[in-house]
Amino acid sequence: MSLAAKTAVVTGSTSGIGLAIARAFAKEGANIVINGFGDAAAIEAERAGIEKDFGVKAIYDGADMSKPAEITAMIANAEKTFGSVDLLVNNAGVQFVSPIEDFPPEKFEQIIAINLASAFYTIRAAVPGMKARKWGRIINTASAHSLVASPFKSAYVTAKHGLAGLTKTVALELATFGITANCISPGYVWTPLVEKQIPDTMKARNMTKEQVMNDVLLAAQPTKQFVTVDELAALAVFLASDSAKQITGANISMDGGWTAA
Repeated sequence: MSLAAKTAVVTGSTSGIGLAIARAFAKEGANIVINGFGDAAAIEAERAGIEKDFGVKAIYDGADMSKPAEITAMIANAEKTFGSVDLLVNNAGVQFVSPIEDFPPEKFEQIIAINLASAFYTIRAAVPGMKARKWGRIINTASAHSLVASPFKSAYVTAKHGLAGLTKTVALELATFGITANCISPGYVWTPLVEKQIPDTMKARNMTKEQVMNDVLLAAQPTKQFVTVDELAALAVFLASDSAKQITGANISMDGGWTAA
């Protein structure tokens, strides 16, 4: 499969899942727009690395996914730079955990804005060009929490359920335009963010690293294995392919069996 002459915008792609997806699309020949927060030098190293490793063009856009005007400008900038936005991956996300009666309203608003509303704004801005070209792929990184809930994650679960609904609606609207819209719903994914949580949890719960991984993080995943970013990226590449053109409106679980129960 080749994505040569295509352009992918991947939000939340300066590390972790988003970066793996951006690199996987670049490997197939797509030009890339990465987005997200982090150390400027580290981000530039990743951007330059994409160009060097895959021989494509890559730019960085620092649009804040909680600000609609910046989101719209990011899509416009991508279209101006590359001529099109063909692949859109909504991956940006934040988390906050608290009992609902103590949940700070500003944190709820932030999570809804970044995890859900930002996808509405990117899709709204990208769809006219996709329709004109009669081709597009919209892939939203949801979560097992788009299908099931966990306590103390009211904002995150609300946002991810909403993202699944948004995906279905967009899929129906665009079904005759050669454009698909799908969710990927991972369970726990091995990322630097997850890895950094382990020492604190070991200390707080007086557990070994293995106990934290198996009895806390992977408690809900029957395989007792983390999903890898490369596995998620491979699924995203498949959804971008012609072989997947009849897959639209789907919410595809990659959660080690979590939501089978």
